[in-house]
Amino acid sequence: MNVKNFVVESIDEMKNKVTWPKYSSLQSNAVLVLVASLIFAIVIGLINLGFENIMKWFYDLF
Repeated sequence: MNVKNFVVESIDEMKNKVTWPKYSSLQSNAVLVLVASLIFAIVIGLINLGFENIMKWFYDLF
């Protein structure tokens, strides 16, 4: 199989055999990913803040 044949078949497959999502579906999924990422970032930030405060309290004991 040569390179030209591979490229032609790849383009044909991308055009005719791949099921592409609708734009509205992409938008809603992107918003979902952004919101989930924000929630995870806030949770991890709060955990980090809690550990930081616990470690400061612990080191202040000594």
